[in-house]
Amino acid sequence: MKAVICGANGAMGKLLCGLLGEETAGRVSIDGENGAAKTFDELGPVKADVVIDFSHHTAAPDVLAYAKKIGAAAVIGTTGHTDAEKAMIFAAAKEIPVFYSGNMSLGIAVLCRLAREAARFFPEADIEIVETHHNRKVDAPSGTALMLFDAVREARPQAVAHCGRSGECRRTKDEIGISSLRMGSVVGVHEVHIHTGTQCLTLRHEAVTRAMLAEGAVDAARFMVGKDVGMYNMENLLG
Repeated sequence: MKAVICGANGAMGKLLCGLLGEETAGRVSIDGENGAAKTFDELGPVKADVVIDFSHHTAAPDVLAYAKKIGAAAVIGTTGHTDAEKAMIFAAAKEIPVFYSGNMSLGIAVLCRLAREAARFFPEADIEIVETHHNRKVDAPSGTALMLFDAVREARPQAVAHCGRSGECRRTKDEIGISSLRMGSVVGVHEVHIHTGTQCLTLRHEAVTRAMLAEGAVDAARFMVGKDVGMYNMENLLG
């Protein structure tokens, strides 16, 4: 496999470069340091199977355009995309294979599956999602928290997300609360609390290092080699 990495000089990009080694076909970073190209135009066409993006959500148009140009799959590991950017990502999946996930961790993928099953077992329970990240994280709620909400909503199609609480906001029957904490250097903690009134089940995942995201992204990239046009996610990777 050969991969182009966008955001190569960021924390995640450096981890990816280290994991991929000689499988790195090209590197793009807005700072242009460490030999990386500043833009895809500067990099030029290279032979690669996949373009992995861990830069910024606003780079989505350039990442997708480049992947189309060189005939590669796209792995989008960035979060915080606007509705317009999400629409662009899904539209691109009609032309190239696209892997899109709010979290590249296999552990989170398993957590989503467990949350979905638990919601089915306890259809009347109150469900709250709590996510904690470092104090530099830009978007809230996290893409992972939204993934967990979507997983629960598969069991409860009528579910409505309630992000944060302030003032008079008595819980409604169909809402799933999502709370965000930002502090210190926490890599990422996600919890799903399922409360029936007589018992509480808590599902929890803690990221120890960001390396797990890089490992998951590499797994996703290898998975995408040779795939047909379409949209793929961690559920597809789990099988």
